[in-house]
Amino acid sequence: MITTLKKAMYFNKLKNNFVKCNLCRKHCIIKEGVYGDCNARKNIDGNLYSMVYGRIASLGIDPIEKKPLFHFFPGEQTLSYATSGCNFHCKFCQNWEISQQKPKNVVYEEISPEGIVNIAKNHSLNIISHTYTEPTVFYEYAFEVAEKSNLLGMKNVFVTNGYIEYAPLKKISKFLDAANIDLKGFNEKFYRNVCGAELDEVLKSIKLYKKYKIHIELTNLVIPQKNDNFDEIKQMCEWIVKELGKNVPLHFSAFFPSYKMRSSAPTNPKTLYKAKEIAVDSGIRYVYAGNIDAEENTYCYKCNHLLIKRRNFKVLLNNLVGGRCPNCGAKQYFVF
Repeated sequence: MITTLKKAMYFNKLKNNFVKCNLCRKHCIIKEGVYGDCNARKNIDGNLYSMVYGRIASLGIDPIEKKPLFHFFPGEQTLSYATSGCNFHCKFCQNWEISQQKPKNVVYEEISPEGIVNIAKNHSLNIISHTYTEPTVFYEYAFEVAEKSNLLGMKNVFVTNGYIEYAPLKKISKFLDAANIDLKGFNEKFYRNVCGAELDEVLKSIKLYKKYKIHIELTNLVIPQKNDNFDEIKQMCEWIVKELGKNVPLHFSAFFPSYKMRSSAPTNPKTLYKAKEIAVDSGIRYVYAGNIDAEENTYCYKCNHLLIKRRNFKVLLNNLVGGRCPNCGAKQYFVF
């Protein structure tokens, strides 16, 4: 049983019992008795506390491909978990029942960081994914899980919106092995109006993940008439090549109506294939079109030989030999 609140690791005290949160790039100024924008952190008597520490709202075992991470231990299973809360308010969120709620409004199970690590160990899982909602908002808990699991040789993954600040990312980076980062669009207006965030701050954070040598893959959920402009997709792909390199995998994902966008149309698969074509033409070596019940295979960037065959998050065939193409010998971008 977890009976004590967890004091936040990144905040400043201000006058009149206000506090400033320094965990994410929103830098909330929070008055006494009030939650921050993420609904996960609260000012109590002039101090900031995590209100979701150890309160696990979702727990499961997934293929690592479901994160999606296609180039990080392909075919492995991962323990996935989340608390409630999120520092974004995406109108299309698939997990809004827990991401957009305060902890008191969510059914949860109290599990210590050691408990999460033991669950992974008992299921012979070597990867823990901090996912489903936004791991940044349950940072104190995620940090302890990552630190403790790292001692056992386990790997840690963030599935994130990429809005964490410099200092907390630097601190956890020594325990963080991979991240799938949602690059939700390449338009400031879209980010502001649909997600409640700033594109430029996301781009800064993505470059930090790269700087700290964390394996990254990017996901772009393509929403009709919101972020499906092909010129913007081209600009996004050119930014990826320039700032991150040609090897960072990019996943285009189909949108299905949810939350506050239930009346919107789902993504036409043709749009995803066109986006994929743009990305490949821009020089990105590994591009996938997902969430459309189709194969998402990896081919050699040099000779186009089939390397990994996938469907429905399952690896059906793996032809890699020592991380190289068996046909031409070209070194591929994978973590094993």
